[in-house]
Amino acid sequence: MDTHSSIIIYNVTVYSENQTLKNGYIKLTNKKIAEIGEIHQYVRQSNDHVIELSPSYKVIPGAIDVHIHGVNNADAMDGTAEALKTMARTLPKEGTTSFLATTMTQSNEAVGKALRNAGAYIEEQTDADAEVVGIHLEGPFISPKRAGAQPPTHIQDPNVALFQEWQKAAGGHIKLVTLAPEQPNGLALTSYLKETNVVASIGHSDSTYDQVGEAIEAGASHITHLYNGMRGLHHREPGVLGAAYLRDELFVELITDGIHCRPEMVKLAYDQITSERMILITDSLRAKWLKNGTYDLGGQPVHVTDTTATLADGTLAGSILKMNDAIKNTMSFTNCSLEDIVKMTAENPAKQLNLFDKKGSLKIGKDADIVVLNENLDVEITFCRGTLSFQKED
Repeated sequence: MDTHSSIIIYNVTVYSENQTLKNGYIKLTNKKIAEIGEIHQYVRQSNDHVIELSPSYKVIPGAIDVHIHGVNNADAMDGTAEALKTMARTLPKEGTTSFLATTMTQSNEAVGKALRNAGAYIEEQTDADAEVVGIHLEGPFISPKRAGAQPPTHIQDPNVALFQEWQKAAGGHIKLVTLAPEQPNGLALTSYLKETNVVASIGHSDSTYDQVGEAIEAGASHITHLYNGMRGLHHREPGVLGAAYLRDELFVELITDGIHCRPEMVKLAYDQITSERMILITDSLRAKWLKNGTYDLGGQPVHVTDTTATLADGTLAGSILKMNDAIKNTMSFTNCSLEDIVKMTAENPAKQLNLFDKKGSLKIGKDADIVVLNENLDVEITFCRGTLSFQKED
């Protein structure tokens, strides 16, 4: 394909920012979206490369996964450019075009190495792959009571000075931090994150409802993987979960594999929170796209079956969920529309990360991060910034 030509995806249903076009087309030129319209409006140019499909094919903006550790035997904590390259090359297969490389609770040295590596990679990455749009620091500033699969030996109290050191190591690319605001200095770090335009997310937290309120006042605006690693709902203490349901200031992550929370709990969360505040994530491990077996997570063996990843004691240890399966599951569990899915996979994360001026919807002038789904919602084609990154084989 001539890199100087425009690409036209023609005769498809286009889920644009403000409307859904049943017999539409979208034109990609110079890494950007150049035109969106109905097929009768399309005027062919001599060097246009036309991909003609049918209206059963759906064109949506690429997903932005704000919480993903690894895939295809690569993990952000490996601390190598090769690992991040593997992640970036693999994710377009499932419809993800941007992501936050997510760390986990480990030694300061291991976290620092991963952050330096990710920061350097972000500066040098190419257009052909999913884009690392920043880093999600998950831990070590979390509650030992809600460690989940985060190694307890490396958990520490929130520390502004240490975060500043890490942000410098990362070249300023840490965009989201999961922390327990009820821990000593938790509110101080939350305030600092807000001041420096980093998303403060409440996660692996034993906060009460009132403590979440204090964290929101300090600047928290996000909840890490709803239901998992948090104080649950009680009729005399609503906890983190109750706050996620009731506080409109919070965007809320959810892993919709049907394992981290039952389908009925996905529906309950969706009915309460709605697509206005929900963000679908995978929280996936290096074992995604690999065979069943035993893999590593922060120095801990993780046992992977067809659907589930667990530590030796049975603790859930991230997921092997693919983003397009998250889409299918969420639609099945909640009966939501594909327009709602676009909000939860693209628009909301783009807005939360302050990227909505260039990503998160199909609009003229935005990055050409495009996913084509077939009638079964399988990924057929993915473009990352106008470059063909994945095409399903017949």
